Amino acid sequence: MPEVIIHIGGRDFEVSCQEGEESFLQSAARMLDDEAQVLADQIGRMPESRMLLMAGLLLADKTAAVEDRNKEVTAVIAQKDAQIAAITAELEALRAAPAPAPQQIEVPVIPPQVSDTLAELAARAESLAQEIEEKAAG
Repeated sequence: MPEVIIHIGGRDFEVSCQEGEESFLQSAARMLDDEAQVLADQIGRMPESRMLLMAGLLLADKTAAVEDRNKEVTAVIAQKDAQIAAITAELEALRAAPAPAPQQIEVPVIPPQVSDTLAELAARAESLAQEIEEKAAG
């Protein structure tokens, strides 16, 4: 089992760990050291056990806050997943539904007799207009 020397709060500690976990241990020690440094800056020198306890509690508090935030995010993701599932089901239902029946629209058709009658009326109106012009001129 490898022995690793870690530095926390200005003090060195020799710690054993599993083979290959040295970098994880160093990373955890850096986090604990960061918290111990905050305590040392705020409070000053304190006994080793108290410094480690307080630094551990600060890290535990941060971890609890992250876990709470993860629970909130997980709940939001679950809600969004449910919405996506509902929308997907609705989309599939719409795709599977038969196409709507075509709408019939009635377009009025002018019978040919009306066109003929209108042409005849136009010819008569032109004829009357011409007669009126001739009488007015003469």
